[in-house]
Amino acid sequence: MALPLTISTITTPLLGAADTAIIGHLNNPAYLGGVAVGTLIFNTLYWLFGFLRVSTSAFTAQAAGAGDRDEGIAALVRPMIIALLIGMVFIALQQPILHAALYLVGPEPDVAAQAAQYFDIRIWGAPLTLLNYVLVGWLMGQTRLKATLTVQIMMNVLNIALDFVFVKVFHWDVAGVAAATLIAEAFGCALGMLLIVRSTMWRQWRAGSHAKWKQWFRRSQWTRIMSANSDLMIRTVCLLVMFNLFTSQSAGLGTDVLAANAILLQLHYMMAYFFDGFGNASSIYAGQARGAGNAQLLRRSLRLSWIWTAIIALAISLLYWWMRIPLVGLFTEHAGVQDLAAAYSHWLIWFPLAASCGLVFYGVFTGMTMTAPVRNSMLISLALYLVAVWALVPAYANNGLWLSFIVFALGRSVFLVLYIPRLIRKFDRT
Repeated sequence: MALPLTISTITTPLLGAADTAIIGHLNNPAYLGGVAVGTLIFNTLYWLFGFLRVSTSAFTAQAAGAGDRDEGIAALVRPMIIALLIGMVFIALQQPILHAALYLVGPEPDVAAQAAQYFDIRIWGAPLTLLNYVLVGWLMGQTRLKATLTVQIMMNVLNIALDFVFVKVFHWDVAGVAAATLIAEAFGCALGMLLIVRSTMWRQWRAGSHAKWKQWFRRSQWTRIMSANSDLMIRTVCLLVMFNLFTSQSAGLGTDVLAANAILLQLHYMMAYFFDGFGNASSIYAGQARGAGNAQLLRRSLRLSWIWTAIIALAISLLYWWMRIPLVGLFTEHAGVQDLAAAYSHWLIWFPLAASCGLVFYGVFTGMTMTAPVRNSMLISLALYLVAVWALVPAYANNGLWLSFIVFALGRSVFLVLYIPRLIRKFDRT
């Protein structure tokens, strides 16, 4: 299960990576900085509500494990309502959001102008993006792996193709990459809804009693969703504080350092989403284990997660060590930015080893919808990161910033793994 999910999830950072790579070959570093800041703003907006995908997948897998078709449909509709409401709020508050974000990040004026242009176009896709989280999460929870893969790959292929056409052919520059992403997000949403409407579960539910739609609004289920989602939102806030502070510190070190760190962060995202494929597989099986009350399935999922975490972490670190300089060259032709990115690229060799357990076992805890340990581990890791930035950046500049980043990644792994015995005991009691 992990392999197609890995392919599916690793296509997600390609939206940002494609934008960065295409724009990085233009003749103005401010374009790359503007896309980096604009992408940061949307990561902030969307990651804050990334629980829509995670919790949808978990609740859907639990319903599948319990054999409850009606609850399986309800697990789709409830987060869709939330996604639409949140997306409309983002559109209504777009100008305050933009001004606040630029104030907090503090980029140079030419970078800020490009970031604003990027933001003004992409913000109209907010409801579509959040709906995509729900649709993909539901397909994952239903183990509709082919459908999940189809949506993600086709959306990203379209984005890359439109990036090339809008930037290289029409010369729309930053506006072109923003428009390409917006169109790709709309296409992905439409395709995901079509696949769900044509699914067997949806057709079977439609053939049943129409009174079952009342299950969508059961108070107990909304309480469960909000409890799990609040923990996952706090987890995401911790991530966003870390990344926003990282980008803000990068901007304070100059436009070239900001651009170099943006490239390295894109490489980091690709590593992280590779682990996310294994985390999603663990989440699905853990959710099915809880829905079916199957302790043996949970233990087997944990054991396989340990094995594959070690294998993949070592493989990615070695592959990146071998390919890191050519990879940097794919993102920009600016010699100064290339040299800076290459100089700091060694820090990412340690990222898979430090972060792997946190990224994979996060899936186990969310699949079980036992989310308090996820929240707690992230709060502790963020505290360590803030101390590290305060102590290391003034003395070691960008090296200190990247060391703080690795400290955060290691903390989220260590403090989450410590909760695993408690998770097993809690499941055995229930």
